[in-house]
Amino acid sequence: MQAPFPWFGGKRKVASEVWAALGDVDNYVEPFAGSLAVLLERPAWHTGKVETVNDADQYLANFWRALSCDPDAVAYHADWPVNEADLFARHLWLVNQGKAQLQVGMVDPDWYDAKIAGWWLWGICQWIGRGWCSGTGPWSVQDGQLVHLGDAGMGINRKRVHLGNAGRGDGMPVNQALYGYMYQLAARLRGVRVVCGDWARVVTNGALSYGATVGVFLDPPYSDAANRDMTLYSVDSGTIAHDVREWCLANGDNPRYRIVLAGYEDEHAAHMPPTWRVMNWKANASFQSSRADGANQTNRHKERLWFSPHCIRVAPTLFEAAD
Repeated sequence: MQAPFPWFGGKRKVASEVWAALGDVDNYVEPFAGSLAVLLERPAWHTGKVETVNDADQYLANFWRALSCDPDAVAYHADWPVNEADLFARHLWLVNQGKAQLQVGMVDPDWYDAKIAGWWLWGICQWIGRGWCSGTGPWSVQDGQLVHLGDAGMGINRKRVHLGNAGRGDGMPVNQALYGYMYQLAARLRGVRVVCGDWARVVTNGALSYGATVGVFLDPPYSDAANRDMTLYSVDSGTIAHDVREWCLANGDNPRYRIVLAGYEDEHAAHMPPTWRVMNWKANASFQSSRADGANQTNRHKERLWFSPHCIRVAPTLFEAAD
């Protein structure tokens, strides 16, 4: 299965490699959930009982919560024609009233809002590039009037809708098919625990105490030193990847843990011990690959996965052989 929306940096292409290294772990944790590309590619025959995902993006966490609890309502609010005026108006609402409502989800693990989830899904599938629901654009509403704040950056950007097929997500169904698709995703996520907050909260000794084997897939926002666009996500960081690496190095020798770290070669290679196996792979090109600076085109060749010493050792893959 796959997410019904596009997501920068998704690891669906190498999900099978991740699961080959983790195996059928009792306890699986994904601290940077994103589009859940790896979780949704978990082999159906696995019997692992505990799965936990986390993301600091409240819109994203709310979407996964709402989908697992009320797929009908999420589909209802997401099922809407492509309309630039609606995109602008709904975006304004999401970063104002919607964001205020989402604060409840930070303290109540059972709370969700299907309308926010559906509108967020509909919008991100129409949006071009970065900045969706980041709240850093120049347009806002004051006293019921639309105003331009200049460089204040407390509102939203104004963009036309995506007019290519990519604007509807990665194979996202529509109309009646959408409802069935949401039910399939909801069924898969029914037993998954969705946490919204700091990544470190789900990799404590207590959080990882269950099971004889624990799989942790870490795909943090790549560091600012990696020459990437630092405005891709509504919640972003240029330094968190370093903290994640330090956690990996401190816990990699634990025989219960099978850890996979994703990142660019120039972020982590100099710090990783030889006991960690590394896999080279090339990400798919995105529409940003044509940017004048060519950073995206260069970075897609620097993708790496590092596997901790207690990951399952598998034969060299096509990705490794190609490199």
